[in-house]
Amino acid sequence: MTRSLNWMTASVLALTAATGMAVAQDVAREDTVIFDLDRTIKDPENFNWFTPGTKRMHGAHQTMWEPLFILNYATGDLDPWLATGFTQNDMSTEFTITLRDGVEWSDGEAFDADDVLFTVNMAMTNEEISSREAATIRAQVASVEQVDDLTVKFTLNDPNPRFIVENFGVRIFGSFLIMPEHIWAAEDPATFTFPNPIGTGPYTFTSATTSRAIWDRNDNWWGAKAGFQDLPAPQRVVFLESGGEESRAQLIATNQMDAAQNVSVGTFEAIAAQNPNVIAWYDDYPYAAADPCARQLEINTTIAPWDNANMRKAVATIIDRNQIVTVAAEGSTVPSRTMFAEYGSMDPFISAIEEAGLTLPATGDAEAGKAMIEAEGWTMGAAGVYEKDGEELSVDIHVNSASTEYTRTIDVIVEQLSRAGIKAKAVPVENGVFWGEVLPFGTFEMSYSWLSCGSVNEPWASMGRYTVKDVVPVGERSPGFNNTARWNSEGAAKYSEIVDAMAGKPLGDPEVPGMVAEAYQYLDAEMPFVPLVQSAKLIPFSNTYWTGWPSADNNYNHPFFWWNHTHQIIHNLEKSGG
Repeated sequence: MTRSLNWMTASVLALTAATGMAVAQDVAREDTVIFDLDRTIKDPENFNWFTPGTKRMHGAHQTMWEPLFILNYATGDLDPWLATGFTQNDMSTEFTITLRDGVEWSDGEAFDADDVLFTVNMAMTNEEISSREAATIRAQVASVEQVDDLTVKFTLNDPNPRFIVENFGVRIFGSFLIMPEHIWAAEDPATFTFPNPIGTGPYTFTSATTSRAIWDRNDNWWGAKAGFQDLPAPQRVVFLESGGEESRAQLIATNQMDAAQNVSVGTFEAIAAQNPNVIAWYDDYPYAAADPCARQLEINTTIAPWDNANMRKAVATIIDRNQIVTVAAEGSTVPSRTMFAEYGSMDPFISAIEEAGLTLPATGDAEAGKAMIEAEGWTMGAAGVYEKDGEELSVDIHVNSASTEYTRTIDVIVEQLSRAGIKAKAVPVENGVFWGEVLPFGTFEMSYSWLSCGSVNEPWASMGRYTVKDVVPVGERSPGFNNTARWNSEGAAKYSEIVDAMAGKPLGDPEVPGMVAEAYQYLDAEMPFVPLVQSAKLIPFSNTYWTGWPSADNNYNHPFFWWNHTHQIIHNLEKSGG
């Protein structure tokens, strides 16, 4: 493998092939870091993150928009970024955030409490703004006020000990992003596209097409002037749509990309054999880093026969999680025992469920599952499919086609259910359709997802997503993707009562593990979703041009570079001396 590939002969040719156009030749390849993008940029000139379908993981919230805090998965702490800290009252109903002095927008205007106040009020007073983060702010915040230029006080509708990390801490993927008042104040937030976006980050927007976005370093960045952080080493950051696992593997193996999206174990080993500069989270098998969003099979509880809890329980009994690990994940993860991601801080809650006898087995029991189906009046037909009242027992399982992980997992489940007498079929759909139509509006029988995602240091964030208060009819959008299963039984009501009481408990309250086990009995009995496997991401990074990537041995934070915390990754990069 040679390092003689330059920006013109490698990266630009890759960009040109992918986008049909080249970019300005003013930054050398060795000064450019290229990240993989696993989806098309549908509207490259729209940077209004409040509007449905507008994405920000093509560099907008990794280089340009900075968060107030960043949850550090390595330490469990909230690392201060645009803010320096916060205080809260004993009831967790009032939170006061102190902003960092000296922060500037890239056009030189000061970033201060006016911007925070304006953006929060914009979200609170405009119902047509439908992003999940804006909807959460509307639901939680009663009022926000400016104490002084660098201090903002939030008063909540209800106690919420998790308010800061939920909304401003990059707990999962992103955070509520602050916009510049001096630009947005004259615009309609529901229609403004922010075509010339600015942020406080060390990079400014240069250009974008549907398959790549380019960001160039702002050498007048406030953070360097204020002594917060040095200027990051890369002069240019590119997010390039790779087009899938095979093409991303070739790009990183040939040094035309520095960070690739998730790949299979076999693909990673092939990349590393071709390019010894490519690393992963672990040096050895299974290579992958734990992802906070454990995988599950979502079940629409309003559609027969899956409106019957015993039928849902039968599906859960049939599914063999070990086989999913072995076949779909190539051994790179482990079966889920509960709905939770298995970080160390979640141990007390997982242990409480385990002690109550409510954890899931790693292996399936097809015969037991079939007995449960037969107990509901179904009989096995000549074709090996259960029948009842002249109808075959069938199910369509929607799956996002954006990743081989998703489709391979559902292929395994389809085979398992089919062998047990359920006529199952995978229904792959495009990413935007899956998240924009199928899941939120409940137009599915079953689907592959990770909608229990949220709990990384306490249980309510995940458990609170399945309470009855979020139930809406099929055809209406589920708020924040909460309870898309539309679970609304007597058991769901009892579950919700316990979980709602848990919501106000302070972090670390000794009563919470017992409450988790008490509520979990209803999930176990009625299975509105079926936990499958822990999620792991095998993220290849190349040391050819850049070092300092996150890893188990360099664990300053996790490696998921499509998240808002990627500012930390970019700031840790150093030019390779090899």
